[in-house]
Amino acid sequence: MNDMIQIFGPDVTAPPIVHARFSLGDVVQHRLFGFRGVVFDIDPVFANTEEWYQAIPEEVRPDKHQPFYHLLAENGESSYVAYVSQQNLVADDSEEPVDHPAISGMFGTYANGKYQLRPLHRH
Repeated sequence: MNDMIQIFGPDVTAPPIVHARFSLGDVVQHRLFGFRGVVFDIDPVFANTEEWYQAIPEEVRPDKHQPFYHLLAENGESSYVAYVSQQNLVADDSEEPVDHPAISGMFGTYANGKYQLRPLHRH
């Protein structure tokens, strides 16, 4: 093991370990844009395209070394899928369900701000 550490040398540092704050089925809200969504997948670090990342204005571009969440999202006008960094999400405390047509295919009951994942989609 020590040989392996020496191969990489002292200049190599691993990104900090960041734990996911939210879990599958949690209802969250974007802290800047206010839309709500249900978490249906989590990437431990950024896993989208570089083109997508560069399209975010630099002054609000999130760090890649944090969890990113796939959301079944809604705003007052439409429903869609969103990809959002952990730093831009807060728990939604409205206790209101999210209105997205794909929710019933992945999730069952809604209670206490969380959707229960259907058994078919559990790992």
